[in-house]
Amino acid sequence: MTDNRNTILAVILSGIVLIAWQYFYNVPQMEKQRVQTQTQAELVKPTPQATPGSTTPQAGSPSANAPANNVPASAAPVVSRDTAIAATPRVKIDTPRLTGSISLRGARIDDLALVQFRETVDPTSPAIVLYSPSNTASPYYAEFGWVPATGSTARIPDQTTMWQQEGSGSLSPTSPVTLKYDNGDGLTFRRTISIDDSYLFTIKDEVTNIGAAPVTLYPFALISRHGTPQVSGYYILHEGLIGYLGEKGLQEYGYKKIDEAKSVSFDVTNGWLGMTDKYWASALLPDTTARLQARFSSNLVGTVHTYQTDYLQDAQTVAIGGTISADARLFAGAKEARVVGINFPLVGLGGYNKQLGLNHFDLLIDWGWFYFITKPMFLALDWFYHLVGNFGIAILLVTVLVKLLFFPLANKSYASMAKMKSVQPQLAALKERYPDDRQKQQQEMMEIYKKEKINPIAGCLPVVVQIPVFFSLYKVLFVTIEMRHAPFYGWIKDLSAPDPTNLFTLFGLLHFDPTQLPIFGHYLALGIWPIIMGITMWFQMKLNPTPPDPTQKMIFDWMPLIFTFMLAGFPAGLVIYWAWNNTLSVLQQSFIMRRNGVKVELFDNLRATFARKAASKT
Repeated sequence: MTDNRNTILAVILSGIVLIAWQYFYNVPQMEKQRVQTQTQAELVKPTPQATPGSTTPQAGSPSANAPANNVPASAAPVVSRDTAIAATPRVKIDTPRLTGSISLRGARIDDLALVQFRETVDPTSPAIVLYSPSNTASPYYAEFGWVPATGSTARIPDQTTMWQQEGSGSLSPTSPVTLKYDNGDGLTFRRTISIDDSYLFTIKDEVTNIGAAPVTLYPFALISRHGTPQVSGYYILHEGLIGYLGEKGLQEYGYKKIDEAKSVSFDVTNGWLGMTDKYWASALLPDTTARLQARFSSNLVGTVHTYQTDYLQDAQTVAIGGTISADARLFAGAKEARVVGINFPLVGLGGYNKQLGLNHFDLLIDWGWFYFITKPMFLALDWFYHLVGNFGIAILLVTVLVKLLFFPLANKSYASMAKMKSVQPQLAALKERYPDDRQKQQQEMMEIYKKEKINPIAGCLPVVVQIPVFFSLYKVLFVTIEMRHAPFYGWIKDLSAPDPTNLFTLFGLLHFDPTQLPIFGHYLALGIWPIIMGITMWFQMKLNPTPPDPTQKMIFDWMPLIFTFMLAGFPAGLVIYWAWNNTLSVLQQSFIMRRNGVKVELFDNLRATFARKAASKT
């Protein structure tokens, strides 16, 4: 019965991992390949791209401030990013983390690059580009301004308006810039833009009225993105439109979902909204007390989808001789945990979430359903990283910490396993004594377990405990930018990517990529660290006596090889964790077995394995 039960447990645990692997890796890989194929097919079309304007919110009466779509601009050819930037006068943006410019046409923030992040691990590769102007291949920008009341004839600056810079100089953390537009009818618009040393823009809009009549205006802000961006395609990660909108809570709309919904509106206070990629994001952060008519929307212009998040605030009336103002904030940059912030008791990170008093802004980083595990996992890794300076070493130290935390449970489990080994002769004697009476065998077996205080399923507890730790570490490695391009030692230059070596190319001697082969190519990414992991798992299996049941023996014999291929495509940091965890488990189990007077049969089992193979050849 014990052998059968262990077999069933092994099958169940293997099934869990297989299903998880299919869910987290295999299906997303196929989806990713499908998206890449579709994107490549679209790129070969030589037709000019329509150039849609941003979807400026429109105001009606104070009780009907529903945003409405603008009529898009006419079709225009796609030009290079550099050409589009050079086509308009600009104010340069220069900070330690961002470089780019603000277009004086429309006063858009439409040119941003993240100078501390590169496209590849090569430090000389191009910087990550976040924002790009209209008429480029992938327009993406932020826009701020005012919307007139319905029926108003006041001329308000729009995306074609040419602003003037007051003074000179670039935008930097120590020098804000002010832009001005005079509509010639008594209204003067001023926009003061400042930026901190991270990714936060602060925008102050002012309107002065020296005209003949009061004017009612509604402040708005928007983020617009043209074309459906290529996403990672993994179900554990949200990429698309996102916001935490007051009592509506967290709202996440993928691009396909918002294409189907077309437009979703929210009437809330204490909210923020924007768009998120895997590592980068852009978000509007209005005052937490402001009432917002917020919206997610998708619009189809020709064959091009445009996506937008925007909000409209309550009306303000500027009297004759008076001035009104509106404040806005924009986050545009990398989703660094220390910058964004983490809500977690006692040990959380403040960031903008705490600094600005925002409503769950830490959820801009997708910590997942099991945030109560992934957040402390990241915080521990981050703390050790700042202590030792290497995330790979931090993973090893966190693994030791987890082992220490679960040591009492593992100690009882391994002690129970050691006791089970010590009673194996008694169990074998029972089979000889009652060869045809299985019920009697089970009764006597349970009496032995009760007498020796043995829990027959205790040996599975360390594996069960390890599963949530494994997936939380996988989530952290996958979603946090801190792990992106984080090196270990030797050939591992990026812990968030698979081991770049490959057994099937003889570790670089053969110049071809077996992972590109159809159907089973992604199984052929077998690097050095996955092989090390498989060996440590094989050692862990051989630490135990050979199971008497043939089925159970077959499962245990093949499991290390199966896991080796399964984990080969996972992030290198995760494989290093698993190999190190296996090594610690072998050492821990050996120590506990010796302390309980049970012989450690690792080397005996290894010798027996090779002896059987040698005998089978002769």
